[in-house]
Amino acid sequence: MSDDEQAGGAAVDTPERPGGGRSSDDGKKAGDDKKAADDKKAADGRKAADGRKQDRDDRSRDEDGKSDDEKAVEDEEAEKEKEREKERERERAAGRFKAYARGPLAEDQGEDGPTDLAAAARARRATRTLFDVGGDLNRFDRSYFNRVHVGDNFNLLLGSRRPGAGMRGGPVPEEELRRLRRVHVEPEGYVLLRGALRARRLLVLGAAPGTGRTSTALSLLDEVTTFPANHTDTEPAGRIRRVGPDGGVRELAETLDAEGGEAWRGSGHLLELSLTRPDALPPDEMDLDELAAALARREAFAVIVVTVGSAANALLAGRYGMLCPPAPTEQLLTTRLRERLAERAAESSEGDTPLDDLVARAEELAGGDEVTDAVGLKDLRPAEAELLASLLAGHVLGDVSYAALLSGCRSIAAEQAQEWFAGVDRALTAPRVDAEGKARRSDTATLFHPVAFRIALAVLGGASYSAVATAAHLLTWELSVQSDPENTPARPLFCDDPEVDTALSRAELTDGKVEVAGHDVPARLIWYRGSALPSAVLTELWDRHFPVRAPVVRWLRLLADDPRSQVWMRAAVAAGELCVRDFDHGYSELIRPLAEATTPRRRIFAATTMDQAAGHDSHRRTVHKIVGDWSSNGTKSLRWTAAMALGYGNAAATTDDTLDALARIGIQDEGDQLAVSSFNVVRLLTLPDAAQVLERVAEWTHHKKEPYQDLGLVTTVRLALTCVDEVLTDDPESSPLGDRGDWPLPLALAATRPELVVPMADLLWTALNTARSKDVAMDALEGLLRSAVRKDGTEWTRPGLAALLPALATEENDRRRLDWLLRRMMNDPEKPLPEPKARALWWLAVSPAGRTGQEERHG
Repeated sequence: MSDDEQAGGAAVDTPERPGGGRSSDDGKKAGDDKKAADDKKAADGRKAADGRKQDRDDRSRDEDGKSDDEKAVEDEEAEKEKEREKERERERAAGRFKAYARGPLAEDQGEDGPTDLAAAARARRATRTLFDVGGDLNRFDRSYFNRVHVGDNFNLLLGSRRPGAGMRGGPVPEEELRRLRRVHVEPEGYVLLRGALRARRLLVLGAAPGTGRTSTALSLLDEVTTFPANHTDTEPAGRIRRVGPDGGVRELAETLDAEGGEAWRGSGHLLELSLTRPDALPPDEMDLDELAAALARREAFAVIVVTVGSAANALLAGRYGMLCPPAPTEQLLTTRLRERLAERAAESSEGDTPLDDLVARAEELAGGDEVTDAVGLKDLRPAEAELLASLLAGHVLGDVSYAALLSGCRSIAAEQAQEWFAGVDRALTAPRVDAEGKARRSDTATLFHPVAFRIALAVLGGASYSAVATAAHLLTWELSVQSDPENTPARPLFCDDPEVDTALSRAELTDGKVEVAGHDVPARLIWYRGSALPSAVLTELWDRHFPVRAPVVRWLRLLADDPRSQVWMRAAVAAGELCVRDFDHGYSELIRPLAEATTPRRRIFAATTMDQAAGHDSHRRTVHKIVGDWSSNGTKSLRWTAAMALGYGNAAATTDDTLDALARIGIQDEGDQLAVSSFNVVRLLTLPDAAQVLERVAEWTHHKKEPYQDLGLVTTVRLALTCVDEVLTDDPESSPLGDRGDWPLPLALAATRPELVVPMADLLWTALNTARSKDVAMDALEGLLRSAVRKDGTEWTRPGLAALLPALATEENDRRRLDWLLRRMMNDPEKPLPEPKARALWWLAVSPAGRTGQEERHG
């Protein structure tokens, strides 16, 4: 700011602005000025006539007998009242524009609306990546083969119901033990497990199903057991035996101590306890002590395998309990590959590819992006590693096509999901009376909690563990009531265990942050260990278990009311994926009811669900037609929801169609929905067609109809008040705006897309020079100026201001207005702007070529 301009006083509100295509108030500013001048002349004429008449009346004295001075005072008061009324009208107009510039969630959350929208946008971007796997819609198409035949050497059955899945009692054949020694991969901590078994004779091994826990137990028993030298063939066959599911800890102890128990000296025993049945009770510590003593008397060993969970917590916390970690995936896969290829290499003739080369080719193929994405799992369990090894071996040997390889890889996660849900509620058919004939309390909550947690994790993956656990309990209640409506389900209060939940759901906990009231706070985040599992779980749930849809829909509606953006926005994206699986059901049960809801959050939920469905080619045209109908003929709530859906950029065929629909919504009902319409126009500016959007906004401000002018002006003000994070729809890593999430949107666009600077400056100039919008536009400009540097003095949006301000202050009147605003900011009693910062902002707007000698001296 120069000293000359400091003496210039305040900027005029509506300066003369020749040329440049800039105008104010609907391109009708010039017409308004002319009309104002005509009105002034007419008013002056009327005043003159009134004055002459008043003079005549004064000369003859009115009936009330008032003097000339008294009437002059009354006229002055009337004129002042008219001016006050005009000022109040200007204030009301500015207030309306300020209300229009509020966020769509403002009526729910006041001034926190924009912050919540930014958090919701970030949650949506994070969640969409979980479902962007394997192409459009059919990540798991269920059309893959059930059996693969690889050469003449082996067959592999694909499916969760694999032969031998259920363990039966009897000796373990030595052939199986020999193969186990050849292919078993020791998990981390295997040596500690072996030491504990040798020391205590008894080991309770806890792990999730399918993690290789049985193979590890057999391997441990194989290493620690050996028959004595005086062993005879008349004794029971087998050094290691499986104890059938009907047997238990007490029965095994009695067998060892019974007559003939000497035959089991030095033997090993494997038990798998199922604690999921309603009548199943875990053995207590005294039972385990008794079994350990019996084992010691026979110099025998036993491993009890249990599934981690609340029922097994007491066992695993005791002196015999230990957790069994899974085996490393790479070693598992390499071992299985070498085993699969070894037979073919042994049969190969001279000149065929050596075994090591075949293994190397298979490993290279397994590490490729296509195969890795098709598998979609970070860790493979032994059965999955064997399946993948078989497919890879078949492909390198020429027996399996590449398409069949990828299809088989995609089936792995799908089969895991099918296994998780198969027969979950089978235990509910058990009798509802105890041993004494009394009715038992329904235990459906305990039964359904693990599957509810997996569904909640598929929907809310990446949220905090507490959010997922809370949602899982809500779903557990809904599932329990749906399954057993005549009984109030028991609600377990102390069943949550993060380690158990992650183990049973193939999940992982990571340290991260969640947003609370616009601020990041530390939190434990939870994810599936594999990008394929969320889609696999939702697909299995929706396609194969129809009765569960009703409680899940009720649950999703509850999540739509959750105030946390990390919850309701993630649920909306997942609901879109479910609707794609059956759009008729999803539309009637979820989308339409929520689109007509009274609360903004529910309507945004419906809009997000529609946008997620529009991301699939199979449903895009349907969404376009529905949103188009809503924007033209829908109720007020449906038009509001349509506007939010249009803001994502996928709900109409072209950008022009999107802007036409938003304009229809914004001008109806006397601008009642200007706020939501303008906000969603601003959201489109983060997309590649931003120049087209700005051109349309300029057309609105020059339109002959006032509703269009208001839409253009409100959109301009909304643009200046919006930060990037509130409206960014693309992945931050792929967007030039991604590293400027906390920047005001116009400054971020000015810094990254120079071609947009002049159109944005013209729009802001128009808003600043239009009576009904200038106050709120001036406040918005002040916000842009204050963002130049952060509180700690580091640079923030200065590059954007350096690009935008010169285009906004090209003439003397513009610079005077900027000078006045900077002075106001310097004199602000609450947040005074230091003079050096004000001068720095001034020189950003004034180009060096435009400085006078006096400005140089006083700069």
